[in-house]
Amino acid sequence: MTRILTCVLMVLFLQPAVAQRKYNRTTKAPLYIYTIKVKGGDFDLGSNVDGSDRKPLHTVTLKDFYIGQYEVTQEQWKTVMESNPSLYQCDQCPVTNVSWNEVQNFIEKLNVATGKHYRLPTEAEWEYAARGGANEDLVKESSTVGGVNGLVTDIDHRRVPEKYKSGKQYAGKKLPQDVAWFQRNSNDNIHPIGRKKPNELGVYDMSGNVEEWCSDWYIGNYG
Repeated sequence: MTRILTCVLMVLFLQPAVAQRKYNRTTKAPLYIYTIKVKGGDFDLGSNVDGSDRKPLHTVTLKDFYIGQYEVTQEQWKTVMESNPSLYQCDQCPVTNVSWNEVQNFIEKLNVATGKHYRLPTEAEWEYAARGGANEDLVKESSTVGGVNGLVTDIDHRRVPEKYKSGKQYAGKKLPQDVAWFQRNSNDNIHPIGRKKPNELGVYDMSGNVEEWCSDWYIGNYG
């Protein structure tokens, strides 16, 4: 999964909300968060063949959750925090240059302002949503190593560890230009949210544009 530039957040919502395919700022207040329901399930997280910070490959089971359909915008951040720390400023672009602690402060104030219960997704929730969740496209056979949707299935369509397929290397598509702003097409700038194609769940910018914070902390010895 190619994620570029600086850090931002994509909030996860714990209560039902209406999912919208089009981002319409004329009919919704700045603090309205469009969300997508992600049906829970099992998936394989990590790897036994990559670096130590990804080992071991293990199965994770997730319950249903809601995730933000778009990265949090600079307009939304300014509405809550009354400032914009982003180097490249653009109201409908994702907010950048924010620390994990600053994000926690933003979410706390957002919850007070909206009466909702938002939080950051876990690493597992983020990756599951990026890969398409229960809608992830799996194939039966391949000898070619794939990418984000990389595991082959057996006769019962269960995932088989350590087997890979020629799948969708980026969130929703095989080609990055379909779903992502990245080094070759971004002109070294971030871009407004939702301008590329979404993944299988209808979530935008899960590859490229900016990186998202997760609630987990990083540790080099993952196991």
